[in-house]
Amino acid sequence: MIRRSFVALTGVAVTGLLLAGPGAAQQPPLKIALIYGKTGPLEAYARQTEAGFMLGLEYATKGTMEVDGRKIQVILKDDQLKPDLAKAALEQAYGDDKVDIAVGTSSSAAALAMLPVAEEYKKLLIVEPAVADQITGDKWNRYIFRTARNSTQDSLAAAATLKDENISIATLAQDYAFGKDGVAALKDALAAVGSKAKIVHEEYAPQATTDFTASAQRIFDALKDKPGRKIVVVVWAGAHPLPKLMDLKPERFGIEIAPGGNILPVMAGWKQFPGLEGAIYYYWGFPKNPVNDWLVAEYKKKNNGVPPDFFVAGGMSAAIAIVEAVKKAKSTDSEKLIAAMEGMSFETPKGTMTFRKEDHQAVQEMYHWRMKKDAPDNYDLLELVRVIPADEMKLPIKNKR
Repeated sequence: MIRRSFVALTGVAVTGLLLAGPGAAQQPPLKIALIYGKTGPLEAYARQTEAGFMLGLEYATKGTMEVDGRKIQVILKDDQLKPDLAKAALEQAYGDDKVDIAVGTSSSAAALAMLPVAEEYKKLLIVEPAVADQITGDKWNRYIFRTARNSTQDSLAAAATLKDENISIATLAQDYAFGKDGVAALKDALAAVGSKAKIVHEEYAPQATTDFTASAQRIFDALKDKPGRKIVVVVWAGAHPLPKLMDLKPERFGIEIAPGGNILPVMAGWKQFPGLEGAIYYYWGFPKNPVNDWLVAEYKKKNNGVPPDFFVAGGMSAAIAIVEAVKKAKSTDSEKLIAAMEGMSFETPKGTMTFRKEDHQAVQEMYHWRMKKDAPDNYDLLELVRVIPADEMKLPIKNKR
């Protein structure tokens, strides 16, 4: 009872979207819960997801905030990145708030706690932006769809940038579901693309780690005597360890750091490392399509010229998916939505995404980037090496459907 009362206090209904004329008054609202970790170290991710989600609804409904005559009501819930609160928030959303569809959440551990709730209530959960493979793998159920990429997609993209050379790799990852999934996925991805690269050391650190000296020493010791290229692949969410790793001078051992792409404030701290390369889920300047053109223009207009970031695009994709699914199903009945969404393609800031029928994972393109030599500001940071098409990344099916 205490937990449920707390979550009730953190839920905020965006009631401004319920204004309707007499014709729409006969229709009940389309209720959507957006659950995210707005309190804690991933607050920036949550804020971006919310901003993108609301813009996605605006774009997909052409500004009406209405689907098939039903006004959209968004109910926001902060799970503080805690699995028990995420579970309670979803229970409340389905049970008390009577939402039609839920979206969430920021943390993979919290998202995993939510999956059985969707199955219990037989209601759809769109996972965004959590990436752990288990979500569409062994913990999946048929009510789960994911617009976010998963760890294996990240890893296949990273492997695509490393596959042509004999490379020794050490990994540095956070010691929880996201980090462990990421490293396991990288191993599988390297094998899948036939890479000559080998992982020779795995290093896991607590999420709150700020001193990487001991971890770096173990990594350097494992790599320094290896022939050929030596790379540290970093799998990290939140405040990134790259600058601190670079302060420890890995170049004295001929070691390179390969971070995954990240949000703009993090990557702005990497400008001092021109030529740095990696793979990324989204960067505002890369996709060339009408949806991204609209997103960049509208977001800049509303944010003093600042472009949209990593999770803004994800939030927008989730919103577009919901609107397109409800229009296609002509219903919010779960069975009709599932039938409509399996195999459904929809246009997003990243171009076309498709929900794979087997596990409901959205397949999507990724991007190989390089840090610009003379980045002019904290937003114009990356140059595109190449688009990595979705069909190049042979994404394995990991559930037991």
